Amino acid sequence: MRTALLSTSILLSAMSAPRVVEAQGLLSRHERSDAEVVKSSLHAPANDSLKGRRWLVGSLSGGFTMGSFLFLNKAWYANYRREGFHFFDDWGEWMQTDKLGHTLSTYSGCRVAGDLWRWSGLDRKRAAWLAAGSSMAYMSMVEVLDGFSEKWGFSPGDMLFNTAGAGLYLGQELGWGEQRLMVKLGYRGIRHDPSYRSRTDALFGTTGAERFLKDYNAQTLWLSGNLRSFFPGSRLPAWLNLALGHNARMMLGGRENRWTDASGATVDRRDVERYRRILLSLDVDLTRLPVRDKRLRTILSLFNIVKIPAPAIEWDTRGRLRAHGIYL
Repeated sequence: MRTALLSTSILLSAMSAPRVVEAQGLLSRHERSDAEVVKSSLHAPANDSLKGRRWLVGSLSGGFTMGSFLFLNKAWYANYRREGFHFFDDWGEWMQTDKLGHTLSTYSGCRVAGDLWRWSGLDRKRAAWLAAGSSMAYMSMVEVLDGFSEKWGFSPGDMLFNTAGAGLYLGQELGWGEQRLMVKLGYRGIRHDPSYRSRTDALFGTTGAERFLKDYNAQTLWLSGNLRSFFPGSRLPAWLNLALGHNARMMLGGRENRWTDASGATVDRRDVERYRRILLSLDVDLTRLPVRDKRLRTILSLFNIVKIPAPAIEWDTRGRLRAHGIYL
């Protein structure tokens, strides 16, 4: 759940500075060459203006960091006793869906930070290193706080997937000068079976907002690749992507479908089979749409974290294959 909150807060932090992001246009040099109609005719700002922008971006970054940590401390850590630093092996929980959420959060943080630092006047490589370093530092601080909480602990698995998110962003910036592969989130609400509704209500909440943040069964994490970037000589639309998704279903607990209820009785629902789903679907890179309006380009870029609903093919670990007319 915390990774979903972090991803949401990253998106909101970027939206809180619309003029900053709008001036950038959030299109790389490569993306601009693919969409001539959205080229900017603005001249580069003076050095004094760039210094002011760097101070502004630095202040926004610092303010976001402080504000989000104060929020996390109140929402998460304040209700649990602090203890000595310790590790926690949560690799087997939630069939690694939460781990992929860490990759999404770190990658999204890198992307937003990189865009802002480029707007401040830094060249692409310096902005990429700074974005990746700051995003990793932020996520590492969250893990350190976990390490001092009795409820959680420092998770090497979380750090591995944090590193994967930062590495995916940084590698593409240094190697290709653009983001051809993006990490995205999809969500499809689930009506859980009435026979264990009390369990899912306790775990995932009862409101739509609670379930969006907490219900890993409803979340699909996608790796979305831009086809035109890999096949530049093709006539494929510049915005068309192919996405590979991961989802897990029927999870009524972190590790197994067995738990202790409020009365202290053990409830065993291991008859409910947990399984993974692998999906292949089309997607849209919203930053590559031929849009002229700067404000609309900004909004599209910020919401590029969301996988666009499209037809999909699904295979699951029960050996079943099915097609979806539209998969959210």
